[in-house]
Amino acid sequence: MTRVLITGATGFVGGHLAEHLATIAGLEVHGLGRRAPERPALPLARLHLADLTDRARIREVVADARPELVFHLAGQASIPAAWADPAGTFVTNVVGQIGLLDALVELAPGARVLVVGSSDEYGLVRPDELPVAETQPFRPTSPYGVSKISQEMLGYQYFLSRGLAVVRVRPFNHFGPRQRDAFVASAFARQVAEAEAGLLPPVLRVGNLAARRDFTDVRDVVRAYWLALTGGEAGEVYNVGSGRAIAIQKLLDTLLDMSEVPLRVEPDPARLRPADVPEMYADVGKLAARTGWSAEIPLERTLRDTLEDWRGRIRGTVA
Repeated sequence: MTRVLITGATGFVGGHLAEHLATIAGLEVHGLGRRAPERPALPLARLHLADLTDRARIREVVADARPELVFHLAGQASIPAAWADPAGTFVTNVVGQIGLLDALVELAPGARVLVVGSSDEYGLVRPDELPVAETQPFRPTSPYGVSKISQEMLGYQYFLSRGLAVVRVRPFNHFGPRQRDAFVASAFARQVAEAEAGLLPPVLRVGNLAARRDFTDVRDVVRAYWLALTGGEAGEVYNVGSGRAIAIQKLLDTLLDMSEVPLRVEPDPARLRPADVPEMYADVGKLAARTGWSAEIPLERTLRDTLEDWRGRIRGTVA
């Protein structure tokens, strides 16, 4: 059986990736997480609890899992948290990845490794540079974006100098059921569900609704990760996105239409970023040409599934 390791397996994307890999025959999937998952039924052969920055423990996990495929998803993924603690973000995302890559070079040098970057690496993109191709210059506008550039370049350096078969991906915005409310669509969905349950006043607090972003269902994204790692070229980088821009206002309006109670909208200055890019969407032709992947799940379904997930979570809270 092919042995697989998912770092960040107990997180939002990691859980969905574990579920996707469970549909693929012949895999023995190990997960690495900092704590026990909220959903204990993750389809893993084994869950290893470890902090990514604990080099000795990470080495133990790699020695035990002996992976042939590694999906490195673990890290600090919140842009507001990165602004609040840039140094902590770099320790988790960059120093933590160094420990993992060193362990792989020593104990699993033949493994293929997926290093997950972010569209935030591109940062300030001008209108004439859309859609964003992988050749786009980096102009990061947040400490998080800089940390993801560092992660990605480390992966590339280990490919060049240590012979590790690293494939890099730059996912654009993705969401879906079980996401934390630190991200825009999930934050809207939670507020709708809480208002429906009478836990909050019928008010949705929002940030910048004019921004346009490339939104993809997380279940499409994890399928892209599998295809990129198993079919992509080592040393290369691939955008992952829908290839179209959707206004945040569209997300809000769709969820308002799905709400069971009337809601009013109020701006919340605390939800605005120190720097924001008006529009961003991906050129995904490179990944499509290499693997045949494309996003398939409609935006409306992703929004409904996200809202239904929050309704279920809120009902559990009320009960």
